[in-house]
Amino acid sequence: MVGDMDRELIKKLQKIVGNGHLTTAAEELSCYSYDGTGRIFQPEAVAFPGTPEEIAAILKLANEYRFPVVPRGAGSGMTGGSLPVAGGLVLATSRMNRILELDPDNMIAVVEPGVINGDLQKALKKHHLIYPPDPASLKFCSIGGNAAECAGGPSAVKYGVTRDYVIGLEVVLPTGEIMTTGVRTEKGVVGYDLTHLFIGSEGTLCIFTKLILRLLPRPETKATFLVTFASLPDATRFAAKIMAAAITPSTLEYMDRTAISVVGAAISPPLPENTAALLLLELDGTGAEVEGQKRRLLPFLEQQGIAYRYAVDETERDHLWQARRSISPATFSLRPHKISEDVVVPRSKIPDLVQFTEDLARRLDLTILTFGHAGDGNIHVNIMIDRHNARELENGNVARKRLFEFVIKLGGTLSGEHGIGITKAEFLPLEIEPRALAVMKQIKQLFDPANILNPGKIFPNAS
Repeated sequence: MVGDMDRELIKKLQKIVGNGHLTTAAEELSCYSYDGTGRIFQPEAVAFPGTPEEIAAILKLANEYRFPVVPRGAGSGMTGGSLPVAGGLVLATSRMNRILELDPDNMIAVVEPGVINGDLQKALKKHHLIYPPDPASLKFCSIGGNAAECAGGPSAVKYGVTRDYVIGLEVVLPTGEIMTTGVRTEKGVVGYDLTHLFIGSEGTLCIFTKLILRLLPRPETKATFLVTFASLPDATRFAAKIMAAAITPSTLEYMDRTAISVVGAAISPPLPENTAALLLLELDGTGAEVEGQKRRLLPFLEQQGIAYRYAVDETERDHLWQARRSISPATFSLRPHKISEDVVVPRSKIPDLVQFTEDLARRLDLTILTFGHAGDGNIHVNIMIDRHNARELENGNVARKRLFEFVIKLGGTLSGEHGIGITKAEFLPLEIEPRALAVMKQIKQLFDPANILNPGKIFPNAS
């Protein structure tokens, strides 16, 4: 059923999850009606299961009564993936927040989906290990949500994204069966790779209940540089140059003048007045590796006549990173709303992309800022608007469409880490050919014949 859940159904859900773990109170439902997009869709109930078996029972009930189930991690997504667009039940994984196993010898961790990314990082520190995916929201985003969206982060330029570190899963399928996939070993090629089919599926094919994560040794040391440019084109061209110079940064983050302006007060000492853009560049590894990379980097910067600042200690490094991670929320000082996109282009095309956004902003009389992961071409484009201003809202939507068309023209992709959700679904045919889209829909139908799990996401006109 789609519509108001009747009392009998609510009682059955309560029996599954136990007293206190299901809510239908309006004020509590509102907390699960929105995500990072700012869009609002009210669920009819929110369940907080504590075990895979409870999730399985909920999904079997959903198939019987035909109500939608929408899995939700921390609700920090930027494309509406966890929004209950068709009503129904939000299934929050916040109770399933245990680190089940840390195996330093084999460098793996087994976690439940509600584990917060930053909490896992802290737990690994005493074992001198890291879980490399580090989205800007790591202090509050969950591992399950990261896996659903295949999150990345600043370190992706060197280490890759979530799919590179999830090697096995326990999942509940939309029809209520519990299944395991993948391995606990470094290698494993038995059967189809279902693990990576589920990673990035945005909660449409399964609900994660356990994730087996590959870990890496914690880098012995880091060296962090703030590189400033008086010219925006010089900054955007530099990203490709640095990678071509056999220098391998662990992060290479870019900020344009507008992005700098919203967090500039957090950068001390102040930047040069003529700063038009900056890069936050970090090297990591053993002491010898970092020193070797620095010996390549510093002459390269000096030969190019590029100004830079070296973070002398961990406090200064943390301040620089705090400024970078604060950009997205700080942009609301410019306008009350934004259209947040995370497009990716080949590194050599970053200057073309940034120039296009600047021209677009002038033509449409909008504030558009760019920042993000220059090392892998994943640039965050924030189109700042007031949704109550009809002209700005219309021009913002025009800007987004033109941006996507230009990105595809450059050989890029519509998303590097935010996913498709509901905000980009109408543009999916720009990138995915009809035959491939049809195959994807067939996969969804195979796993979820009743369209119970997270309906209305990813595919254009999905019901």
